[in-house]
Amino acid sequence: MSTLATKHPETKHSAMPLRGHVRAIAVLGLPLIGGHVAQFAIGLTDTVMLGWYGVDELAAVTLGSSYFFSIFLLGSGFAFAVMPMVAAAAGAGEERQIRRSTRMGLWLSLAYGVAAMPLLWWSEAILLALGQEAKVAHDAAEYLRIAGWSLFPALLYMVAKSYLAALERTQIVLWLSVFAAVINALVNYALIFGNWGAPELGITGAAIASLVTNGVSFVLVLAYALKVLPQHELLKNFHRPDWEMLGKVLRMGTPIGLTTLAEASLFAASAMMMGWLGTVPLAAHGIAISLGGLTFMVHLGLSNAATIRAGNAFGRGDREHLARGGKAVTVMSLAVSAVAIALFLTIPDPLMSLFLDAEDPQKDAILLIGGGLLAAAALFQLMDGMQAVALGLLRGVQDTGVPMVIAALSYWAVGIPASYVFGFLLGWEGLGVWMGLVAGLTCAGLFLMLRFWRRSIKAVGAAA
Repeated sequence: MSTLATKHPETKHSAMPLRGHVRAIAVLGLPLIGGHVAQFAIGLTDTVMLGWYGVDELAAVTLGSSYFFSIFLLGSGFAFAVMPMVAAAAGAGEERQIRRSTRMGLWLSLAYGVAAMPLLWWSEAILLALGQEAKVAHDAAEYLRIAGWSLFPALLYMVAKSYLAALERTQIVLWLSVFAAVINALVNYALIFGNWGAPELGITGAAIASLVTNGVSFVLVLAYALKVLPQHELLKNFHRPDWEMLGKVLRMGTPIGLTTLAEASLFAASAMMMGWLGTVPLAAHGIAISLGGLTFMVHLGLSNAATIRAGNAFGRGDREHLARGGKAVTVMSLAVSAVAIALFLTIPDPLMSLFLDAEDPQKDAILLIGGGLLAAAALFQLMDGMQAVALGLLRGVQDTGVPMVIAALSYWAVGIPASYVFGFLLGWEGLGVWMGLVAGLTCAGLFLMLRFWRRSIKAVGAAA
């Protein structure tokens, strides 16, 4: 048996206690959480520094980032597919499958980037057609014409991260992400404000910083993978297609990408609706969504850990181990939600003030709107964590088709219509838009959890 399989003490079907699962998930998940937080810090830095630079620029990058990430997250489905496939192959001791799935994940990510670039290059017309203000749409498009090219390195970086994380090399994922966040902050500080002799480029400077950061990140993670894991020969004969494995990654990655897009489109639609209400509500939305997104990075790290450990259990056909691990990661997610809810409800103004210039004349208006939005964010913390963890577990057992349908119905049939009804037909404005987010996430969290515990977990072990 491969050393990849024998390195896990649970490989011999030992009954690990619940506290053992919590410890193992923490060891695996904490670096992943740190990596996600550091990666999120790249966008957060753009939001903070552009908030200092001007409210108009903050509104534009909020809109542009929502648009970019909707496209990015659809393409990231191939990277997310690589993680459970590599984890299952590692659990079964099949090293050749590790190489094959990772390579085809890279192939599909490149192909997707080529197909998606026109949507980023000609984004202004699309944003105007979606009812955005002309100035905000123009500035967002200027940002996307530069930052859009970072789609290629960002997607490839995601595949490489998934490959390394599935092999439990999470420390390097953390440190590379931290390094990328530092690089982004330095380039942002130089180019947005014109510091250190650099030109003052404002929103264009933020776009250049994102492109540089993603490019450097991919080069470094690829160099690490090639040096430390030469046995997988990721780039040897890279030009040769592996049609069988490409089909497998495509069939798993497409539902994952669409599931992720369904959730992202809910948040992107909320940004569009907030844009209809004006620049100040959109700026408040950008800050509140950044704070909510920061806590979500913790849930996402736990979700990734769940995928990896569930994938290993799935590869071995160990249902008992899978069930205990699922319970442990769910409890950990609930604990994180409790902390976030407490912070959002007790100190909303200090949290939001971190993103604003103290002398900005619109600061009080943004804080007034943002306080209500953070209260709504507190409401959806619990279910946002639940749907993330459920998706991680489901991907670990390679169940992606039905979860895609659940996500699409929850976000598109419930969340987006509810946001419009509450925000505009009932006249609740920004708070109503966010209550639609609560409705969509609650629906997804409940039904995805039911899917895993009532159906998916029962197929593990019996099939093996």
